[in-house]
Amino acid sequence: MKRLLCVAACVLSAAVQAQAIPVPPPVSKPDAATFNYDLRPRQIAEGTWVIEGAVADFSRANGCNIINTAFITTGAGVVVINTGPSRLYGEQQRRAIERLTREPVQRVLSLNLHPDYFFGNQAWADRPTQALPGSIAGMQAEGGAYADNLYRLCGDWMRGTESSPARESVPPQTLPLGQHRLELMRLQGHTADDLVLLDHHTGVLFVGGLVFAERVPTTPHADFERWLASLDVLEQLITSGRVKTVVPSHGPVHSGLAGVRQTRDWLRWLTVLMQTSAERGLDLGEVLRTPVPERFARWAAQPAELHRSLSQWYPRYEQRALAGPAPGR
Repeated sequence: MKRLLCVAACVLSAAVQAQAIPVPPPVSKPDAATFNYDLRPRQIAEGTWVIEGAVADFSRANGCNIINTAFITTGAGVVVINTGPSRLYGEQQRRAIERLTREPVQRVLSLNLHPDYFFGNQAWADRPTQALPGSIAGMQAEGGAYADNLYRLCGDWMRGTESSPARESVPPQTLPLGQHRLELMRLQGHTADDLVLLDHHTGVLFVGGLVFAERVPTTPHADFERWLASLDVLEQLITSGRVKTVVPSHGPVHSGLAGVRQTRDWLRWLTVLMQTSAERGLDLGEVLRTPVPERFARWAAQPAELHRSLSQWYPRYEQRALAGPAPGR
């Protein structure tokens, strides 16, 4: 009980500290009649552009484009970060990049195994497509199921799309490219292999799915304890003075710790809810009817993402509660 009260107090403290992140008005207007994503790169730092997706859930109205992709022109070649949810997105992303730079694309990075990070890889078949080894294994194992789901959700936006996992594994390393020094780091929690990229030249930190801003986090491959530990690592990095801008894969680009704190607040609230509900003997239906705290109510993908998380993870908390404490405790 003392431990639960301590965790609840931490959750409350995080909620007090959490900051709202202004959500800019959408700049692109996807056209379902022509299947034009209307991608508009926005420069956020020297040589660094972000193509912002909708802060929303997958839908045909947004072409299932809910991810932030990016590219860095280093002077020694372009690095592309994430390739979107479909072949069409990847093709339009490539054209958008070619309109802004004549530098050749040197490599294409996917920050984790989820489909909107790599389903545009078809458009980059002539370039090295790279990810962490565990992400590639996950892409290969789950790509078919991802495709089935996205075709159902997105319809004709997915025309001609096939799962195209990254072809080359990339280890954690530091890449000197032109004036830029790109540090690739492997963290865990949102998935088993979360690639994070810090550009030491500009101070832009690409945090992938470890940070969600103004949106409920997705959790199909989550390890909550490791995720919270990774958020601690990111907080230390951001407060070190080396980071000026944080780019999550889902939600607005921002500065400071607001996105880290929002994500941590949600994960703590969610896990405490599941643990205490299981110990009280509540069934899933009862937990699904639990009111969401006001601080989360306005976030995108609410309540759908919460319901997905509870449906997947709550049975495990029930099993633990029924099994009782481990011997010796």
